Amino acid sequence: MKTHKIIILLTSLAMSGQALAWGQNGHRITGAIAEKYLSPKALAAVQQLLPNEDLAEASTYPDEMKSNPTEFWKKTASPWHYVTITDGHTYHKDNAPEEGDAITALKQFTLTLKDPKASLADKQLALRFIVHIIGDLHQPMHVGSGKDRGGNDVKLQFFWKDSNLHSVWDSGLIEQRELSYSEWTDWLSKKISPAQAKQWMVTEPQVWMSESATIRDTVYPATDKLSYDYLYENMPIVKQRLQMGGVRIAAYLNAIFTQ
Repeated sequence: MKTHKIIILLTSLAMSGQALAWGQNGHRITGAIAEKYLSPKALAAVQQLLPNEDLAEASTYPDEMKSNPTEFWKKTASPWHYVTITDGHTYHKDNAPEEGDAITALKQFTLTLKDPKASLADKQLALRFIVHIIGDLHQPMHVGSGKDRGGNDVKLQFFWKDSNLHSVWDSGLIEQRELSYSEWTDWLSKKISPAQAKQWMVTEPQVWMSESATIRDTVYPATDKLSYDYLYENMPIVKQRLQMGGVRIAAYLNAIFTQ
């Protein structure tokens, strides 16, 4: 019943307007779904910027580069994968930390992608980050409450292995199904109706974050040992967030490349 109510809430919201976020497969799924909803103009622009790289590959770049020893990747870009909403479900830009967050980064990379004077390398980085950040903001634990590092401090066992709540939502729930990202993409894409895609074409980050914060508050478990019951209850939410994230990556890029 709780899952059903949350999905209804997500649809209603869409109609109105620390660690990795999603694991590698989660990001690839959103990137691959996004490509199916790109406008011809946006698709051409993406292919021109990344001629040998699809959005599934591009989506994981900001996480893969975390091992790069430069200050940019070790320090500067580190806060750009999440936001903190401590009061209610509304993000206030004035409360963004000095080092920035996913929203400040999304805004800056959007400006870069629109800038005719920006270099090819800068635009490529901007595109990869935009795809990644939008995926991040659809992972509920990446819209943190400011109390437990997005669930990283919530230690538990997931299918009898030590983990934490953030990791469970990044990858545990997805990887437990033992599907490739292409299998996930195929199955999830087939289940997105034209009406749903239209409803989900929301380009306002505040809507995405509000949805994630609403979900975040409901997924803290009553026990520290999670297995099939938790998977059963939350998998419909995971699937819909992946679907919505993919559709919205496309919607966001379509809006950028029509200007």
